[in-house]
Amino acid sequence: MYYVYILSCADDGSYTGCTDNLKDRISRHQKGNVPATKDRRPVKLIFYFAFSNKYTAYNFEKYLKSGSGRAFLKKHKVIN
Repeated sequence: MYYVYILSCADDGSYTGCTDNLKDRISRHQKGNVPATKDRRPVKLIFYFAFSNKYTAYNFEKYLKSGSGRAFLKKHKVIN
């Protein structure tokens, strides 16, 4: 499975990522091993989507990072 996940960060922002090992990836974020969130800890998993197809997952991550994807997340109150 491939996971698109959303983290809530200490700076009141969010981070969206994609992985095939969700538990390990979240652990790496929390330990500060991911440069994008290292200075934004602590982080908390707030939502994830599971996909069986790698390319569908990465395309969905790309969509969520776009303007319309961010608007979708805000409309459905996933992020602020």
